[in-house]
Amino acid sequence: MTTRPLQFLRRGQPVALGNVPPDRTLLEVLREDLGCTGTKEGCGEGDCGACTVVLGEARGGKVHYSAVNSCIRLAHSVDGMALWTVEDLAEDPLIQPVGDTAPAAQQTITLHPAQEAMVQCHGSQCGFCTPGFVMSLFGMYQNHVCHGEPITRELAQEELSGNLCRCTGYRPILDAAQQMAALPAMAVNEAQLLQKLELLALDQQALEANSSYISPTTLPDLLAARAAHPTAQVVAGCTDVGLWITKQHKQYGRILDVTRVAELRQVQQDTRAITLGAAVTLTDAFAALTAQWPQLHSFATRFAGLPVRNSGTLGGNVANGSPIGDSMPLLIALRAQVVLASVRGERTLALEDLYTGYRQNVMAPDELLVRIVVPRPGVTEVLRAYKISKRFDDDISAVCLVINLDIEADVVRRASIGAGGVAATPARARQTEAALTGQPWTADTIARAAHTLQAEFSPISDMRASGAYRSAVLASLWQRFWLESQGEDAVSVENFRLEETA
Repeated sequence: MTTRPLQFLRRGQPVALGNVPPDRTLLEVLREDLGCTGTKEGCGEGDCGACTVVLGEARGGKVHYSAVNSCIRLAHSVDGMALWTVEDLAEDPLIQPVGDTAPAAQQTITLHPAQEAMVQCHGSQCGFCTPGFVMSLFGMYQNHVCHGEPITRELAQEELSGNLCRCTGYRPILDAAQQMAALPAMAVNEAQLLQKLELLALDQQALEANSSYISPTTLPDLLAARAAHPTAQVVAGCTDVGLWITKQHKQYGRILDVTRVAELRQVQQDTRAITLGAAVTLTDAFAALTAQWPQLHSFATRFAGLPVRNSGTLGGNVANGSPIGDSMPLLIALRAQVVLASVRGERTLALEDLYTGYRQNVMAPDELLVRIVVPRPGVTEVLRAYKISKRFDDDISAVCLVINLDIEADVVRRASIGAGGVAATPARARQTEAALTGQPWTADTIARAAHTLQAEFSPISDMRASGAYRSAVLASLWQRFWLESQGEDAVSVENFRLEETA
């Protein structure tokens, strides 16, 4: 088998590479094939951000910019996109000075504001992490500064949470993020870039039937490819499969990429539900959910770091079925359903019924998860989401607990509780829900439910926490939910404010 030529734009010019294996990472292509050693290889698992690059993709007549981890991103996944590494910011002819001072600035400026701000604010010591920070800053600059949006301290902390520094300290780097807007403006010439992306798309070769990297563009073609190749490794953002490649040294002879299917990248909303395509990124999926449930903002930003959320997909996180995946307890509590599809048709089931065991599910070899349907909240719904981890940002949960109750006239009419990190699969606390339903919303009910919740799960001990600690945390979070509910004037979703515990 062969792969189609890999083509992307860099510095405004198309780059074409042949014979790139389907499981080769973007970082390997950059460092080993193209000699772009400014992009650093650090953790190899999307945690440190030293390998961060920025991708540009045409969406609705505009360019969408995403900072991503190149160490776990498959090279073929950037086919047809624009790519910037840290070496490109001062060399790309499409990054141009803007505003009234453009002619003078063009003669004097050699650094992009993301780089210049790091220099002025002394944001680099050893320099190993610096290229990754600069690229995250570049993405922030294009997405915010170029649209006239201020970079607040809080925004800088959120969008740099996927980049780690061990020697400089974060204060000067955060200062640099806020300093960028005060420097002479520069921006990507998007009109020219869109033209070049369109030409690149027209120039791309048709997908070969026996390609080892299959990336269909329509849902029927995707389902047909799945039926024809049921053993192919399915990938989306590759934020977990990428670790199997870099850490477990697994090799895959055939890859099936779902991210180019337009139907799977849509967010659709009506009066009853929000429907999220399986290939919608975590960034976009959480944006849709937090627009409906604003109190989820802090919980959403604590899911990994921004580069992981920019690559990873909600459908991938759900289909992967990791017991510590943060999106599943939330979706279980929101009473979400998943839609599975194959060439034989579609079927719908509750998300918690998808799993049969550790990283095992009910999907047939020719089936794929294609949509996640989340009902809109009712007026009596009370929702809280808690994540307990050793680090506040960019860390895996020891315990994740999401509680969603319908409380009317001080009686629990309906309960949905999702838990992660306490069982072999993301789980619904059905016994606790039954113990609550129809009961008065009182301290006695809370105490009984806390004992039921602890007895319902038998968590294991691992490097993140002991089983006893996890069990104690479940009861503590449940008690916290009760105390927070008593501190509000009314029990409604609009009156609740989410605060997480590190």
